[in-house]
Amino acid sequence: MGTPWDAGSVVARARATVDADRVEERARVLSNTLKANPQDLSTKRELALLLMASERWDETLPLLRDELRMGADGLTWAQEVLNSTLEHSDWLLAEGCASLFAQLRWGASSDPAERSAIPLSVPKLQHDIDQMKYLQRAGVLGTEYSRVIDSYQAVLDRLVVKGPDAREPLDSDANRSIANTYNCLLHVRNTPRVARALSPRWDPVSVEEQYLANAPGVVCVDDFLTEEALGELFRFCLESTVWFGNRYAHGRLGALMQDGFICPLLMQIAKELRDALPRLIGDRYPLRQMWGFKCGPEVPADVTTHADFAAVNVNFWLTPDIANADEDSGGLVVHDVDAPLSWGFDSYNGRQDLIRPFLQRRRARSMTIPYRQNRAVIFNSDLFHASDAVRFRPGYENLRINVTMLYGDREEEVHHPRLSGSAATGVRPAWRSAALTRRP
Repeated sequence: MGTPWDAGSVVARARATVDADRVEERARVLSNTLKANPQDLSTKRELALLLMASERWDETLPLLRDELRMGADGLTWAQEVLNSTLEHSDWLLAEGCASLFAQLRWGASSDPAERSAIPLSVPKLQHDIDQMKYLQRAGVLGTEYSRVIDSYQAVLDRLVVKGPDAREPLDSDANRSIANTYNCLLHVRNTPRVARALSPRWDPVSVEEQYLANAPGVVCVDDFLTEEALGELFRFCLESTVWFGNRYAHGRLGALMQDGFICPLLMQIAKELRDALPRLIGDRYPLRQMWGFKCGPEVPADVTTHADFAAVNVNFWLTPDIANADEDSGGLVVHDVDAPLSWGFDSYNGRQDLIRPFLQRRRARSMTIPYRQNRAVIFNSDLFHASDAVRFRPGYENLRINVTMLYGDREEEVHHPRLSGSAATGVRPAWRSAALTRRP
């Protein structure tokens, strides 16, 4: 059968197999092997990788569905495949993989029991009601969704009585009426590439020079995207039902690339950034992850201080300025102190009881960048940072939307000397989760 392909070689080997006859022959051999032994995991994974690299998505679906049913091991393997495509900067394959994984986990044919792992919350239910009404007004969803909205409203009315922070499992008897649509990819807006994503109104060379000369590594860029790219991406965020992450305080909702926050335009922006900033990002730092967040209308200041697992963070805002009720706030606060490499993810990403005293001992100074639509903040991702107080106007289209793209690994940041001292000897920096760990 030959040596099975693993995630680390999927792009280099499968993409190199350009001869369609050779691909078909190998796929036939692997399929016959699976027929004889359906439990042959290595053969199943090799076939899935071959089909993905050949962009034969429909044939890949059942194989990947089996992987995800394996639980944590299957999810880890799927994430490793996505990491491999990003490592090799194979943008089209990364986009296809992420979209496929999202469809399997959150698509119409996904298992409601799988989706029920994320509990109901008051902000999430209200967001989904508002989004479905928005999609109805836009003509994306039909009048049949009025009954769905009524069911959501009944669940919300019952849950809100328990308080704004109340949570319940989806699979309780009282919530079964929304089980088929809750946390489901009802609609993902088609958002193709544009002629040019990054605006010509800012100078990449000057941005690089400012970043490299700035000791902590923080640069603010206005007019970040072209008007076309900005408008298209904002509509993608308004329309796409991908906002599944609701574990965050104060009603914030998140969306990861492998959970549906993916489209050709997002990948175009990520690629153009790498090419526009060769000294800052370039080939040194592959794209590791990207996500979007929605929040509002009110979020207190200094509740989200954390660091991320990357070398370079590109954070930019999409919602029009008219939605912001306080033009001096709503942006980002970046401290001039980075997370010690010896800290694990749970410590540097959420332990306010550790982070705040640490910043005080280090006498951290902070830079506050006010919110502006189409403003980007490019900074050393290992610096502690937080959203500033959010005071946005009510209404679905006024929710504050930010996009984050993470490049490289925090332990490999070379542009600035360690600000918090060396990491402990032999300590491997922790990642966000086991599913984001890259094996050597």
